[in-house]
Amino acid sequence: MTTRAQARALIERLHEIWGTGELDAIPEIYAADFVAHMPKGWGKGESRDGHDGIRRAIERLRAGFPDWREHIDDMIIDGDRVAVRYHSTGTHLGPFGKRAPTGRAINVDELSIFRIENGRVAKQWCLNDDLAFDKQIDGRSLD
Repeated sequence: MTTRAQARALIERLHEIWGTGELDAIPEIYAADFVAHMPKGWGKGESRDGHDGIRRAIERLRAGFPDWREHIDDMIIDGDRVAVRYHSTGTHLGPFGKRAPTGRAINVDELSIFRIENGRVAKQWCLNDDLAFDKQIDGRSLD
């Protein structure tokens, strides 16, 4: 069983590797059979499942936003579930999907619920503010 302190450290480390791109740490954090539940329409068929899926997702994100960071605002731990409210920041300096680099800074709110099994993240349910993300990349006001 994972203690609350272990769960907190695991999720903090998860958010850290998205910012550092430390791909070798993926097996320390994610279960080999990890499953990501992302918002409908997100990723256009690109899987984040398993170690290879997480690796591709981190590489893709960091190619577009090399200074990407995830900042934890709140964390609630209940048994094998961890709910996190966080915001992510980065500068669009490389290609991201079909978008050419804009040089614009973004700040996006996100929520994730993680399920921990055997000391690793086995599942994630994620919601992010895609509208704010798109508006910031396009240079439109969030008002």
